[in-house]
Amino acid sequence: MATTYEAIATVTVGSGGANSIDFTSIPATYTDLVILASHRSTNSAGAGSNALTFTFNGSTSNRSYLWFYAGGTSVGNANNTNNMLGGIVPGTLVTSNTFANSSIYIPNYASSNNKSSSVDSVTENNSSTDNELDLIANLWSNTSAITQITLYVTGGTYNFAQYSTATLYGIKNS
Repeated sequence: MATTYEAIATVTVGSGGANSIDFTSIPATYTDLVILASHRSTNSAGAGSNALTFTFNGSTSNRSYLWFYAGGTSVGNANNTNNMLGGIVPGTLVTSNTFANSSIYIPNYASSNNKSSSVDSVTENNSSTDNELDLIANLWSNTSAITQITLYVTGGTYNFAQYSTATLYGIKNS
């Protein structure tokens, strides 16, 4: 059975930045969703200071993640019961024009079960001390179909920099 990716929407941040990247009116016609994002923050910080966070349907409750990371000279893990994590977002202290990349896979988004997502993200800075690889498992304990996804930098505290992009794909089995 072949799997087909169909681009649903692409958002590219314009000059001045943007507080969020929104995908709305997501149709229930696919089996899974994928977001591919290339992102950077306007915050004057290094690679590990900003987080890519997201919500489903605007909900800020019943969210959690388990995060495994390796960066510079450290490795570790963390968990949180108040958020969903999509990776690390480099700030302006990271090498100019360097963007992080995240892949967020959301299976069975229209089902009546709780919603999970898995993330593979990488941030680099052309140095040996300010880069990071992230593997993240998220859970939204809600049985509603996902119709809206909003991406933020550290929960909306900072803006996405100009040229940050995100594309939402629907996946169909054909």
